Amino acid sequence: MTHTFSADVTVRPATPEDRPTVERLWLMFHHDLSEFRGTLPGVDGTFRNERVGHAFTRPGWAPYLFLTGRRPAGFAFVRALDTPVRVLNAFFVVRGARRLGIGTRAVRDVLRRHPGNWEIPFQDGNPAAARFWAHVARDMAGDDWTREPRPVPDRPGLPPDVWISFAVTG
Repeated sequence: MTHTFSADVTVRPATPEDRPTVERLWLMFHHDLSEFRGTLPGVDGTFRNERVGHAFTRPGWAPYLFLTGRRPAGFAFVRALDTPVRVLNAFFVVRGARRLGIGTRAVRDVLRRHPGNWEIPFQDGNPAAARFWAHVARDMAGDDWTREPRPVPDRPGLPPDVWISFAVTG
């Protein structure tokens, strides 16, 4: 496999000028999730995106953009920064940038920017995500982490999300 970009990643807060890029990445993210959630886009071809707005405008939220060189490679949304437990609300790496260590480096960077207690939800039906998040938990917290299934709020037809919890020290 030949890559036409650097496997190095820069993680930075997303700015309002980055929002159109993040919105396009959001479509890719939800397209990937649709495989595991059985969801379809709306009649206009888009997926619900209110969380993009939340990430850029609500207190306690922070959007991050991942870049390889000048090219977007993914994003993360953090929420609950104003509470004792932070939540990695969304995390996405473009398929062409996966399995190069970009996701691991990006998530370490994002989590370390906000030391403290963390929770990260993911879909257990996504085997690659389940492996990735267990790796992240061990990498960040050793054996001091938990895994718990929880229902998806307001979506009783979906299988429960799995939430991992651990602390990140400064």
